[in-house]
Amino acid sequence: MQKTRMSTQKLALLSLLTAITAILSYMGGFIKIGSLASISLTLIPVVLGAALCGPLSAAWLGGVAGAIFFTTADAVFWVGLSLHGTIITVMVKGILSGLFAGLCYKWLEKVNRYLAVVVSAIVCPVVNTGIFLIGCLIFFMDTIQSGAVAEGMSLWGYLLIFFVGLNFVFELLSNIIFSPVILRLINIRNKK
Repeated sequence: MQKTRMSTQKLALLSLLTAITAILSYMGGFIKIGSLASISLTLIPVVLGAALCGPLSAAWLGGVAGAIFFTTADAVFWVGLSLHGTIITVMVKGILSGLFAGLCYKWLEKVNRYLAVVVSAIVCPVVNTGIFLIGCLIFFMDTIQSGAVAEGMSLWGYLLIFFVGLNFVFELLSNIIFSPVILRLINIRNKK
């Protein structure tokens, strides 16, 4: 009976995190830094899902974030460059960032839960951004190269400033700050 109850509780929590992920993914497209970068808080519920529900649930949440991206205005730009490149890049980066965050949490949880959530909060945006950069180089190289030339910059400088830049820093810092705090609040509430 206890195992069934925990599964139901985990499913309810995953459903709630899925809804939060979907809302944050959609709303993130409205907050802009410059003309291309959007501020996103989407990875916070992915990290929480990694800690509370496990790696596969976190991969699910990352996939939800990727799928919701296609309903945003930002998707128009990327899909216009390459539909299949956008689908592959967005879905793979979402799913793998959740999966790796979950695996890191699971691996470090026995050592220290706080350390586990902080490392997961770092791994999630690093994997997300890393795969985005790889996708850019594979699928969108012509556009990136012509943008770099137009700006008089190197390819890597252009990628880091215009496509990663402040968005990565914001995602990393917000994950490191909010994920441990929210997880601690949830754990305190569950102990009562």
